[in-house]
Amino acid sequence: MERKTARYIRIAMVKKNPTSEFTMSKLLKCTNHDIRTIFPRLADLGACSFGEDPDIFGDTLTEVVENAPRGHGLLFKQQTVNELKTLLACNEAELHHASFALIAISPTEEVEEPPNWGNFPTLRAFWSATLHSFEHDPEVQAGKEIDSDM
Repeated sequence: MERKTARYIRIAMVKKNPTSEFTMSKLLKCTNHDIRTIFPRLADLGACSFGEDPDIFGDTLTEVVENAPRGHGLLFKQQTVNELKTLLACNEAELHHASFALIAISPTEEVEEPPNWGNFPTLRAFWSATLHSFEHDPEVQAGKEIDSDM
């Protein structure tokens, strides 16, 4: 799918409802590829922090979520915040459908390995924690890149 087409799909799918919340009315009809095109930054996280080996990014799932912004530039972080806000405006069915396409982990399941990994009660809680982590990143808060050597 071309970039222009993906943007059109993203705009066409988002509609404003009377309560001023955005909903992704056609998200359930999208393929996994379409969803990864609509949410490219979240798809990137699904290939790294929230990929098949998330334990290399932290000792617990909460730590992985907290560390997710690290190693990414300011623009990536800002775009991720925007994508997360759009995703969190979805209903539960759409959120589940999109999560399956975007990440390789199941943040709501209890796992035995690694020990004390932890989980989130819902996908919405997981994505909300991820949004909180990105919104409270020092660079996002400052609105500019911060030189780590200083």
